[in-house]
Amino acid sequence: EQPNTTMASDMCVRRLTKELSALRKDPIKDPKITVAPNESNILEMHYVIEGSVGTPYEGGVYHGKLVFPKEYPLKPPGVIMITPSGRFQPNRRLCLSMSDFHPETWNPMWSVSTILTGLYSFMIESHTTLGSIDTSIKAKRKFAQQSLEYNVKCTPIFSKLFPEYLERHDREQAENRERSSSNTAMSSSASAAAAMPERTPQAMMATLAGLVAIFSIVIAMRFL
Repeated sequence: EQPNTTMASDMCVRRLTKELSALRKDPIKDPKITVAPNESNILEMHYVIEGSVGTPYEGGVYHGKLVFPKEYPLKPPGVIMITPSGRFQPNRRLCLSMSDFHPETWNPMWSVSTILTGLYSFMIESHTTLGSIDTSIKAKRKFAQQSLEYNVKCTPIFSKLFPEYLERHDREQAENRERSSSNTAMSSSASAAAAMPERTPQAMMATLAGLVAIFSIVIAMRFL
């Protein structure tokens, strides 16, 4: 299904369509970024950025959107990150040099790829701007661990536009359930073993003495 283009200019549609095609052929790999347009509005471009190894965002799956004006590429888009990250306020337009906060610094040669790589570069730095927040590294790592679960449960369009991440979420959930079930079984076995009375040497000697006594009585009775 083709996105609705009635609100966008012909130049805007051609440009965004060309950029999408280029990103599908040669996706951004470092960091890994996936892009998909809203099926009902090509001016709303959704993205997913995966946090890089060695950063507080490692393992995180950050969903957001670019909201383009119908005059794009002559005017810049709004830049929003939806997933809580500990770096930006969720669902808040961000004040960046390549966003609609600063049309005076916008360069029409910039693209979706340029905007998103620039966003991530700013994300892993510590500079502040309108829409950014200050949290600890520990908090950012916790947000990263919770990010995929948040996207699937709290943002329906995420699963619709990025089904590969929904499959990843379901697979990880199944693995976690299997791991939890295995741990529970091992814990039960350990508890049962701990509950068994310990056979001390004294108890074993007493049992042996009892068996010897019984055997002696049986032998004695045979000679009566």
